[in-house]
Amino acid sequence: MSKYIKELIASDVRERIGDVQELLVIDPSKVDAITTNQLRLDLRKKEIKMVLVKNSLARMALNQAGVSALDPILAGPSALVWGGEDIVALSKEMANWAKQIDGLEIKGGTVEGTTLSAADVEVLSKSPGRLELISQIAGLALSPGGQLVGALLGPGGKVSGQVKAHSEREEE
Repeated sequence: MSKYIKELIASDVRERIGDVQELLVIDPSKVDAITTNQLRLDLRKKEIKMVLVKNSLARMALNQAGVSALDPILAGPSALVWGGEDIVALSKEMANWAKQIDGLEIKGGTVEGTTLSAADVEVLSKSPGRLELISQIAGLALSPGGQLVGALLGPGGKVSGQVKAHSEREEE
C-alpha cells in the first residue's frame, strides 16, 4: 500500500472519529461475517460506531487526533468502537455483546487520556451511567426536604397538630 493511500485511510478514520477522546478497542476476528454485520446494525441503532482498520493506520489517525493512550492496545486484529451516550454506556453495551457472541473480545480502551485494560472496561461497565449518577445526586439533594415533609405528614405531623390545637386553646 502506498504512502498516499495510507494517508487517505488515516485521514478518513480521523474524520470518522472526529473529536472523540473515549474509545474502546475490540477483537472481532473470530466472529463470522453475519454476526459482525448484525452487531454493526444493532450498534448503529444506538449511535455507536465501529471501524475495523489496520493498527498502524489507526495509530496514525489517533495520534493526529491527539489520542495516544490506545497505542499499547493496538496489537493484533483490532476494531475501534466509539459513540453512544457516554463511555459507561458504551462499555456496558460492548460487555453485553462480548457475553452474547463467542469470540468477541474487548481488548481495552481510553478514557480522558488514560489507557484501560480489558478488566478496567469490565469494571467500568458495571458502574452507574451518567443518567443514573444524575438521578442519585438529585435524590441526595432532595432527601433532607423529603424527610422533613415525611416527618410533618407522618406521626410527627399529628403531634404538631395537637400542639397547635393546644396553643390555640391557651390563647382563648
